[in-house]
Amino acid sequence: MRICVRHNLECMSISTVDGREILWCDKIRYLGIYLKSAGVIRCSYDNAKRSFYTVFNVIFGKVGRFASENVIIQLLRTKCLPVLYDGLEACPVTKAQTKSLDYALHSCFKFFFSTRDQAVVHDCMVFFNRQHCAQRKAPVI
Repeated sequence: MRICVRHNLECMSISTVDGREILWCDKIRYLGIYLKSAGVIRCSYDNAKRSFYTVFNVIFGKVGRFASENVIIQLLRTKCLPVLYDGLEACPVTKAQTKSLDYALHSCFKFFFSTRDQAVVHDCMVFFNRQHCAQRKAPVI
């Protein structure tokens, strides 16, 4: 993987001493954080969002409509958000990535409260003390 101005140019293959070829890639996992090829160091949060949705769906599938809102939000806070926010302090987060992470949390609130209205989602997040990623420097869990 290359991290430099010419990160997207075609590279010659590299061979090991025993003749095997080392493949180039555009994303690697290092200590649980996915780094992606770019002009500067960038993290990819696609796997974190995918895992977040998986954990939320498993929890909601098990307790779903039987638990109170407070229980679901507490489970979201303790089990799902650490998965989503893991590694945020490792790399600078762009505005697009912040919006993408916020959308993941918004979509869970939309689904849970059965609404598409952004104002309702915002009020629910304020009521349950869930801030957006963009409103804080580091995630508070």
